[in-house]
Amino acid sequence: MKIRSFCLGSFQTNAYLLTNEETGESIVIDPGMEPAPLLAAIDGLHVTAILLTHAHLDHIGGLNELRSRTQAPVYIHPAEQAWLGDPNLNGSGYFGGEPIVCQPAEYELADNQLLSIAGFTIKVLHTPGHSPGSCSFVIGQHCFGGDVLFFQSIGRTDLPGGNYETLLLSIQDKLFELPDDTIVYPGHGPTTTIEAEKMYNPFVTGLLR
Repeated sequence: MKIRSFCLGSFQTNAYLLTNEETGESIVIDPGMEPAPLLAAIDGLHVTAILLTHAHLDHIGGLNELRSRTQAPVYIHPAEQAWLGDPNLNGSGYFGGEPIVCQPAEYELADNQLLSIAGFTIKVLHTPGHSPGSCSFVIGQHCFGGDVLFFQSIGRTDLPGGNYETLLLSIQDKLFELPDDTIVYPGHGPTTTIEAEKMYNPFVTGLLR
């Protein structure tokens, strides 16, 4: 699996392009805002799915353009299906700029669901707290976690639907149950590992049992 990341828009959101180098099939996780670099990178590739960790504006700002270019189906947790079409829910209605309105996702995700896309087996973990429908996608040793767990930090919980205690439970009960060598690809900032966050993250070291 080839993994490319793109830091997009004023929120510096990480969009990820996962490609099966044998088939050319690809998956996009969180198309971000101002997606021109991502759109250029998918030239010649067959994007078969768009996975959304959650539906905040900085993670879906490029969704309409990517969808139009690829015709790929979109996957999201049902708790945030309505957010795609509602600027007041996805945040674009109060952060300024153009309101973001997207069509509903074709598929809704469930906790512990296994997806088979582009030759990859993807385990879905429902990891709410940053937002009610936040999901993390695990492919082998790789975890694409959105805004749940960052390098020595955690996602904010002061936006609508956020909850600090719920976020900590998601990290403890879902992400910290992954193998220590799991690489975490967050929605913002550099990659990290589960082991490193257990050891050095000041927000979550007290969660260890």
